[in-house]
Amino acid sequence: MAVWKDKSKNKSVSDSQKPYPELIGRLLSARGFDDSQIDSILNPKLSLLKEPLLLLGMDKAVERIKRAYFNNEKICIYADFDLDGTSGLAILKQALENLGFKDVSYYQPKRLSEGYGFHAHAVEELKTIGIDLIITVDVGITSHKAFEKARELNIDVILTDHHLPSETLPDAYCVVNPNQKMCTSELGYLCGAGVAFYLARALKRAFAEDPKLPHNEWDLKDLLDLFSIATLTDMVPLIEDNRVLVKHGMVVLQNTKRPGLQALLEALELSGRSLSSQDVSIKFAPKLNALSRMESDTLPIHIYLEENLAQARSMVDQILKNNQTRQSLQSDAEGKALALLKDWNKEDFIFVSSEEFHRGIIGLIATKLSQEFNRPAFVGSQNSEGMIVGSGRLPVGHESSLVDALGFASAALNRFGGHAAAAGFELPAANKELLMEGLEKFYHQLKLEKREVEIDFDVTAQLSDVNSHFMKWYDHIGPYGVGFTTPLFRFNNLSLKKMNELKGGHLKVQFLDQGNAQENTMDALLFSPSSAQREVLQVGKTYDVLGEIQWNYFRNKQSVQILIKDLRPTESTQ
Repeated sequence: MAVWKDKSKNKSVSDSQKPYPELIGRLLSARGFDDSQIDSILNPKLSLLKEPLLLLGMDKAVERIKRAYFNNEKICIYADFDLDGTSGLAILKQALENLGFKDVSYYQPKRLSEGYGFHAHAVEELKTIGIDLIITVDVGITSHKAFEKARELNIDVILTDHHLPSETLPDAYCVVNPNQKMCTSELGYLCGAGVAFYLARALKRAFAEDPKLPHNEWDLKDLLDLFSIATLTDMVPLIEDNRVLVKHGMVVLQNTKRPGLQALLEALELSGRSLSSQDVSIKFAPKLNALSRMESDTLPIHIYLEENLAQARSMVDQILKNNQTRQSLQSDAEGKALALLKDWNKEDFIFVSSEEFHRGIIGLIATKLSQEFNRPAFVGSQNSEGMIVGSGRLPVGHESSLVDALGFASAALNRFGGHAAAAGFELPAANKELLMEGLEKFYHQLKLEKREVEIDFDVTAQLSDVNSHFMKWYDHIGPYGVGFTTPLFRFNNLSLKKMNELKGGHLKVQFLDQGNAQENTMDALLFSPSSAQREVLQVGKTYDVLGEIQWNYFRNKQSVQILIKDLRPTESTQ
């Protein structure tokens, strides 16, 4: 049973004269915000953004791109295939075209047949079509061979990325990465598309200040729908500039001018209303992500760049069909993985691989297993040539680094990289035992102990607190994401009034709060309930519940519901 920990720790409540509800004041207080900081949460200002030229290498990148304009050079944007790279690609392509560039092409490696990275063979291919300058987005910081090939072929490469660099940087024309050692910008929380957006900011200003260059009127805010999608899906901290830009960007996304995004919002019944970060990360982004996972003919960049609404709607139909295929493959693979792990005996991590795992969904399986077993999970897809491509994921609450773990076991690997909580790797199948030995030694050295799951919640509330006035302010203090997580509320003494099973084994329940003179009811959803949760749930019984609050839209009606994260019978004192 998980341990519930109260983050508020009886912190003082904001003055009752404040315009926001008392529960909002308690929530912000629990998160450490005092009255002097609350205005920055409620009204983040674009005018307070950090200067783009603070990024090391940005001035050199701008000058090189200006030279490309004067010399009428052919530019190619080389971007990663995920939504971060794709969004950054679209941001930079639109920015360069708005600035007056006429010949801007792009290249994205295929997820399955080429894999992640800035590849030397792609540089050779770009040379054959006359590319003079390559700008990478969200990729390249460890791709030394590709940069050597570019030097050999006399192609300049501006490297923009946010991933952690190795000890030595590639031999690029310049490197713009807030996480390189000498960069003092304090913008290390930007995703790859975020770095591309800051390059766009710097270029717009440089072109406006140079009388020899065209000065076209266009609004950087038009790019913030793409910035928001990338920032929310790449799980970077939603703090400082990221928070400001996503706050404004969600409004841009809600009213997006891009036909592809308009059509997708329509199909998912998300148009015509305000959007939450959960709408993007849970309902919207997975459909786009599935395109590159399954290596569909239609890719996210095509959705971003499509200018015809009718064509966009046709493309969205294919997106939804493709996503159904992805869901089916994922469900089958998760069942297979659990069966293979039935006799797993290593306490500190999970490793499983199979020829039956579709390479495009291994990251999703790793996420599921990390949650299921509450330990780092490594999942591989093995091809017919005996090569395993894998993904690793950390469960919530574990602070170790997957990149460090893979680095410790690097003797078994052809390559690896990524983030602390999400990483990729490749190895020959013959090296599986060597990999597991390395991982076992790494986690043993860390002395990771199997521990009880701890769930931090923000504040205790009653159903009567969650009214329309509260929801107005609750939405206003968003968006929520990494670094400003979706609030978790504790509700005590809720009586289970109704319970129905939904498709997929999920549960929809209705709770009754009898704590006040007036009875209050609220619907709640419990996704993928555990067997233990099913055993304790019984209509008429009383429960304490941890859950997120969210809007539910059904048949043109809007209501509030709880997304249950954990529950227990009220009698429990833990």
